[in-house]
Amino acid sequence: MIARELREIIAAAISEAAAAGEIPAVETPDFVLERPRHKAHGDWATNAALALAGSIGRSPRDIASILAARLREKGLSPGDEGEAGTLREVEVAGPGFINLTLSRDRVLRELARVAGEGKDYGRWDFGGGRRFNVEFVSANPVGPLHVGHGRWAALGDALCNLLAMVGYDVDREFYLNDFGTQMEVFAASVEARYLELSGVHAEFPAEGYHGTYVVDIARTLLEEDGGSCTGRPGAERRAELGERAYRIALAHIKDSMESFGVHFDTWYSERELQQGGAVEKEVRGLLEDGLAYEKDGAVWMATSRFGDDKDRVLVRTGGAPTYFAADIAYHLNKMQRGYDHLINIWGADHHGYVRRMQAAMEARGHPDRLEVILGQLVNLKRGGEPVRMSKRTGEMVTFDELVAEVGRDAARYLFLTRSQDTALDFDIQLAVEESMDNPVYYVQYAHARICSILRYGMGKGVDLSEDVPALETLRLLASQEEWDLALKVFEFEELVRDAALDRAPHRLTRYLEELAATFHVFYNRHRVISDDSGLTAARLFLARCVRQVLLNGLGILGVSAPESM
Repeated sequence: MIARELREIIAAAISEAAAAGEIPAVETPDFVLERPRHKAHGDWATNAALALAGSIGRSPRDIASILAARLREKGLSPGDEGEAGTLREVEVAGPGFINLTLSRDRVLRELARVAGEGKDYGRWDFGGGRRFNVEFVSANPVGPLHVGHGRWAALGDALCNLLAMVGYDVDREFYLNDFGTQMEVFAASVEARYLELSGVHAEFPAEGYHGTYVVDIARTLLEEDGGSCTGRPGAERRAELGERAYRIALAHIKDSMESFGVHFDTWYSERELQQGGAVEKEVRGLLEDGLAYEKDGAVWMATSRFGDDKDRVLVRTGGAPTYFAADIAYHLNKMQRGYDHLINIWGADHHGYVRRMQAAMEARGHPDRLEVILGQLVNLKRGGEPVRMSKRTGEMVTFDELVAEVGRDAARYLFLTRSQDTALDFDIQLAVEESMDNPVYYVQYAHARICSILRYGMGKGVDLSEDVPALETLRLLASQEEWDLALKVFEFEELVRDAALDRAPHRLTRYLEELAATFHVFYNRHRVISDDSGLTAARLFLARCVRQVLLNGLGILGVSAPESM
């Protein structure tokens, strides 16, 4: 791991300089190590000298010169068997930055590690097996998923893959809001359409669900029972039709997720939570523990004592528990299941709900255990023009309709091209284009092109052994394009770690596009397979490393890596 190695070398240089009396003995500061924007500034740059200057009281450039001398001594020293050390060049720049250029042998050794680790390249173990629960999508089971749910599905699944890559034990969870007013209104809506289809006049509920999908569900129910429910008492009929309609809607959501490549470990039912008495029990417990109180005939939780801007109602005056009460019981249930950390992905409309839930968790002895990611919605476009209605139904475009039109890969990838805290413009026309303007096509094409090169080599009788070529052979990779490509490959490992820690899967899409672009530049300027067997072996090896990282990155995103296009 080059970045880790460089950090260790810099830290050692600081310690040795202090031990030699060149600088005062101080604790190693939190310094930055990053890739410079301009090639002239080396392969990596650090602000370690500037970070030290405040506590030492000396010029950052003076400190940088001292550290640079130590870094040259440590980093430029030859390795085993005459191989060059880690660094080829160390320079002091600007007010006290230190620019580091890697030795070619160190880069080639890192390439060999990429090949050796294969599908595990980019994996870390700092998660230590801690158990994470990630809850996402969690739509009300009263109809089809909208496009925003699709974005959260892609985000949640990719985030879980990232967290697993860095060593966490991750469970995916879907919370079914299958209890309460929305379920009652859904049942009444289906009942009304069922009766209408049976030729019986019915009053449609004022707040009912008007989508054509309700008619489709009612028609399915009618075909199943031949209209036998029409003669039953109203309450009994509504309860039965509502339950059967719920099962249909839930099955549709599960099918939508599975077809999108998202598998949930747990589908947790609010109805079971409520009917099992967990919500009432939690309210009683909060009252007994002095964390809740009665006022004006309602029960309130003292969330303001834990950072909320005001106290919140747990039980309404009429005796009905609020969603907040149910959510407290639900999240405590998660903690009872042994999770170390909870991540929820909610829509941006839940912004005002976050602090009260975190306050409730803190009150119950779990501070900083609930993390909430808010996802913005999606603006559908076609060729730059807004798309609001489905051509088939004249209503909103559903998630299923979008995936059916653009495909799973394009939908998943494009949903992840922007940070979740910004609105996303999703252009349907671009998503289906087989052109380099389509980012998912561009990245997949790079993988397919490498596979094509390997097939061409096989046809030419080239040795396609997966063995790592000898260092002498790899040293034939001497051009700027080859160097740039190798360095871009190595960014993947650090990127995986940072994207997982920052909950930012969208950084992978940007990186993969940059890697694909760097590969295309290399490919357009150099023949991979030529009459020079040594150079051919070296370039094929480099191409295989690129293919592996493309495969690993797309795998985290849940996007396929086709071998031909």
